[in-house]
Amino acid sequence: MRKMLITGKNSYVGKSLEKLFGQYPERYSIDSISLRDESWKKTDFSRYDVVIHLAALVHKKEKPDMEGLYFKVNRDLPIEVAKKAKKAGVQQFIFMSTMAVYGEEGKIGQKVLIAKDTKPNPKTFYGKSKLQAECELQNLSSEFFKIVILRPPMIYGPNCPGNYTRLQSIAIKTPVFPLIENQRSMLSVGELCAYIKEYVDLKAEGVYFPQDEEYVTTSYLVKKIAEDNGKNIYMSKTLGWLIKVFGKRINLFNKVFGNLIYEKK
Repeated sequence: MRKMLITGKNSYVGKSLEKLFGQYPERYSIDSISLRDESWKKTDFSRYDVVIHLAALVHKKEKPDMEGLYFKVNRDLPIEVAKKAKKAGVQQFIFMSTMAVYGEEGKIGQKVLIAKDTKPNPKTFYGKSKLQAECELQNLSSEFFKIVILRPPMIYGPNCPGNYTRLQSIAIKTPVFPLIENQRSMLSVGELCAYIKEYVDLKAEGVYFPQDEEYVTTSYLVKKIAEDNGKNIYMSKTLGWLIKVFGKRINLFNKVFGNLIYEKK
C-alpha cells in the first residue's frame, strides 16, 4: 500500500485526488494537512511514502508589497516541507508548479509554443517563486528521495477556482461571445489526477508537462460550458474580428483569446 500525504487540505486538486485514490482503499491511503499555521511541523512524515505538495498562493492580484508573501508561501514553504519529508524517509515528493514559469500569457494571432528546450522566464511573483522552488527542490533529489515537478497549464473542471470560474461566469451570463479560433493547452482536473496517480504508481521523478490530448479553443469551451448549464450562447464572428484587429494590445484579450500551447511530444 502506498501511503500519501497532501499539503493543501482544502485545495481543489487535493480534494479531487482524495476522491480518485479513495476508489482504491486496498492500494492507497491518503491524508491531508493544512500549512496555514505551524501545527503541520508536528506531523510524523515517516508514516508516508509520498508527499504531494499543493499548498500555494495563487489566484490573487499581485501587488508590489505581496512579493515577500509569494516567495514565503511558494518557495520557502515547499522547501521546508521537502526537507522534513526527506529527513523522515519519504520516497517521493510531488510539487505542483505552473506553466507560468515561462512567463507567457498568450498572444492573439501568433503561435506561442512552449517546447522542451524553451527556457523559463517568469514575469510574475507567482511564476518566479514557483521556479525558484523547483530549483531548490531539484537540489534535494537523490536516489532515495525522488522529486516530481509538474508544470500544468490552466486546470479546469466543475467548481474550479481561478480563470476557469471567470469563463464559466461569462458563459452563463452573456448571450453573445466572440468566435476566435485560438489554441490553448489546458488540463481537466480528472486528467491531472490520473497523471499524478501514474507518477505515484511508477515512482517517477523529473519534470512533467501534463495537458489534455487536444488543444482547446476558448470560444468553443465557453459554448460548451453554457450548454452544460442549459444556456444558449451565440458565437459572433464579428466580435471575434474586432478583437483580432483592435484587441491585440489589450492584455486581458491576449490572456483569453491568445494562443499558448505546450508542444505535444
